[in-house]
Amino acid sequence: MGLFDSIFGERGQRELTKQEAFAGILMGAIASDGHISSEEAQGLCTILSRMKLYDNWTEEKFNNMLNRLLGMIKRQGVESVLRACAQVLPERLHETAFANACDLVLADGVVEEEEKEYLNQLQQILGISGDQAITIVEVMIIKNRG
Repeated sequence: MGLFDSIFGERGQRELTKQEAFAGILMGAIASDGHISSEEAQGLCTILSRMKLYDNWTEEKFNNMLNRLLGMIKRQGVESVLRACAQVLPERLHETAFANACDLVLADGVVEEEEKEYLNQLQQILGISGDQAITIVEVMIIKNRG
């Protein structure tokens, strides 16, 4: 604990919502290789905006959430944020989060070693079976072929 932690506290320290948890997992996927391209950020926003989970969300609310998550990743690291998000994410969204994370990783046609490691961690942390994970990845490869 730092000298000033008791006075200032941890900025933004509050429980994650299920929407933040889902978005945090996807943001971790695009940040896992050390940088987020504008194309990856656009892909993330496109996926989230299509989901019922984010119905009636304003652009400002999206931006605030994404800025908070990015700050968490910068301060705590991708793996720490992944673990925090996985604890909050409802189990019914585990496969959905994994599929969308795979989609984002595969979208540019190049899968970096760090991205593979992230997907392996994500699969384990979310408790997705190896067979199911392989099926999801195969479908996402087909989806992103063209």
